Amino acid sequence: MSWHPQYRSSKFRHVYGKAASKEKCYDCVPITRNVHDNHFCAVNPHFIAVVTECAGGGAFLVIPIHQTGKLDPHYPKICGHKGNVLDIKWNPFNDFVIASCSEDATVKIWDIPKHLLTRNMTSPKKELLGHVRRVGLIEWHPTANNILFSSGYDYKIMIWNLDTKEAVISNPVKILDAHKDVVLSMSFNTDGSLLATACRDRKIRLIDPRAGTVLQEASYKSHRVNKVLFLGNMKKLFSTGTSRWNNRQIALWDQNDLSVPLLEEDLDGSSGLLFPFYDSDTHMLYVVGKGDGNIRYYEINPEKPYLNYLMEYRSHLPQKGIGMMPKRGLEVSACEIFRFYKLIPTKSLIEPISMIVPRRSESYQEDIYPLTTGAQPALTAQEWLNGVNKGPLLVSLRPGSGAVNSLPQFLEPEPLMKTTDLTQHQGQGGRMPLEDMQKPSEIKDSRKQLKVEEKLPKNEQMCLSNGFDIFECPPPKTENELLQMFYRQQEEIRRLRELVNQRDVQIKQLELELRNLCTDTRSY
Repeated sequence: MSWHPQYRSSKFRHVYGKAASKEKCYDCVPITRNVHDNHFCAVNPHFIAVVTECAGGGAFLVIPIHQTGKLDPHYPKICGHKGNVLDIKWNPFNDFVIASCSEDATVKIWDIPKHLLTRNMTSPKKELLGHVRRVGLIEWHPTANNILFSSGYDYKIMIWNLDTKEAVISNPVKILDAHKDVVLSMSFNTDGSLLATACRDRKIRLIDPRAGTVLQEASYKSHRVNKVLFLGNMKKLFSTGTSRWNNRQIALWDQNDLSVPLLEEDLDGSSGLLFPFYDSDTHMLYVVGKGDGNIRYYEINPEKPYLNYLMEYRSHLPQKGIGMMPKRGLEVSACEIFRFYKLIPTKSLIEPISMIVPRRSESYQEDIYPLTTGAQPALTAQEWLNGVNKGPLLVSLRPGSGAVNSLPQFLEPEPLMKTTDLTQHQGQGGRMPLEDMQKPSEIKDSRKQLKVEEKLPKNEQMCLSNGFDIFECPPPKTENELLQMFYRQQEEIRRLRELVNQRDVQIKQLELELRNLCTDTRSY
């Protein structure tokens, strides 16, 4: 009986982690020493927010994303809480609004000014009063605007509607009272109709947040869960925790049957928590260890084996917390598919780590950047509360493209051309060159791209490049700004040349199709 090794084709087999250079790190940042198990960092394309140490009360910093290097020790803080800040989250639909929760049992919503902070900010836009004990977790709804979930040490999860003019809101629209201990983690499915929670009583619960009912409950005793995560539209849950022998453990669950995990795997004997992150565009799962410098990453499959180990990024510097950049803030020209911001309190340093797919071409790689979640809400708060479900509005990451209204789709494997089709093309001589015969899917993709670009207004097609508005840019004032402007213009010229080349290829393809049609008519 011969043994045949199983080779698995994947675009992400050779993904590697690349730490930023010293100049692109954030130095001299007083990172919090709090032992609470949270990320302590939130990132969007404009700002990075970090929970910091301060005397009396709690505070966090909001630093412009491009302001790298050493931080001024007198840099202004956001310090309106009376207790330590335990969690911060940016509004997914407004890059200038951030929510924070604290040991003082309050949740505060802050409006960050577009100009740099010049003094400490102490007055929030809104204050949410409802919890009677400290608030440890907050989560924004993924598709509905201005819906916020908060979880406290009073064992309650509260749903807040921020679409009101009141500065102080004391009545949540819904209270979920299904837990008998502290909630350690919350995660939404893609359209926000289901909420998964991990509780200190070692149970995973699947909850309908609007009805307040528990749909599924896992009480599997050999896996003590700490964090739980929805895997997009895969109808699966992923959890991290510890085994009976206190080994760090990961588990995969069927959303419709939480009695026994589909997969259970021990990782190591370290004591730090494991933070999971999932990228539904690439089906890649990242597991980040607290207290060590490792980032393991896997690829998720809908069928067995569900979890395929890819690689591990290792560093000798331990991380206390981690932040994640949304997909719309990535550098697509460098084939970057994910970016972490690693908090290193021993060096007062924040280090960006880019996950990169190695590619030789510098052009836009459409196969690794499918349509992704944009910055526009799919629903209003009231629509969601009335029972409407809707997937996120998707956008293309291609420079110069706009929003596309469609339901989320998974990456499908590219269909191979059948041998019968190949023989047909070979039999009809002079119809299709070999280079066009090898990649028929590229012709379809280019046509789709043409249709998307034709639907966009003319003024939107050329004015944006990686989210940078060329026409509204102020004139450069320093040599550094002038250099940045020069590089941006060079990138724009390169992109336009690439666009012209693509149009030339499309014209040749259309001419070829016309020639093929002519040969067809002559043969008949």
